[in-house]
Amino acid sequence: MVTLTPILIEGNPFTAVTVRLPKTTLLTVSNDKGYIMCGALDVGLLNNVLADRKIVAGRAVGVKTIDQLLKAPLESVTLEAETLGIRVGMTGEDALLKML
Repeated sequence: MVTLTPILIEGNPFTAVTVRLPKTTLLTVSNDKGYIMCGALDVGLLNNVLADRKIVAGRAVGVKTIDQLLKAPLESVTLEAETLGIRVGMTGEDALLKML
């Protein structure tokens, strides 16, 4: 099952997506500039193989809900995200606000 939910963070619109799969759930929150995602995100792939795409993204691990994804500290971020001031350890919500 796939669930799309519009959410507001400090009045700014984002889209939350939950994909329920056998034995796992994929979570992401995005806008037109970038996204945060659960542990399934391969930041190394984005930084190395897909570097030319300049993807702004962050990864939080151990999260099971969108609310947890927003509150969790990011475990890794892309190089492009770092150019916006997004850092490892900041919450997903704070990272999204840097993507405005």
